[in-house]
Amino acid sequence: MSLSMYQASIPVFVRGLNALRGLLEKGAAHAAANGTDPNALVSAQLAPDMLPLAGQVQRASDTSKLSGQRLSGVQAPSMPDTETTLDQLIGRVNDTIAYLETIDAKSLDGAESRTIELNFGPGNKHVFRGDDYLLGFALPNFYFHVAIAHGILRSQGVGVGKLDYIGAPPR
Repeated sequence: MSLSMYQASIPVFVRGLNALRGLLEKGAAHAAANGTDPNALVSAQLAPDMLPLAGQVQRASDTSKLSGQRLSGVQAPSMPDTETTLDQLIGRVNDTIAYLETIDAKSLDGAESRTIELNFGPGNKHVFRGDDYLLGFALPNFYFHVAIAHGILRSQGVGVGKLDYIGAPPR
């Protein structure tokens, strides 16, 4: 069985973003049930040197939408990192999903051999083949941020488990 770059990327990101949205919604429901400020979760973090929940959601959004752009050539929308509430973070996830769903499978034809260049700061440029970028960088990076968002919510007492992280099974 062969798998296209589209099948290995866009639906995978959308599924992960749907799971992330579900995590955020569970966070909001937890706060409502306990009479706490849902937006306190936005600034929660696992460790002092790690990004808070907002940063994790923003990075998951950026990784998925910019990967979609890099692999397809379809311009991704700009999303400044200005979210300060759970509702705004959920909106960002929804906007990211909406963008990814505009990407046609044909636009990723040949993406496995495209050259993707990333700059990680002065003198730190990395060049990937499209397939190596997706499988060795984009997907692990995306899922890292989704997993940390899950961990933050769990550490704050939100009743999320493994199935919330994994998300709905693919169809």
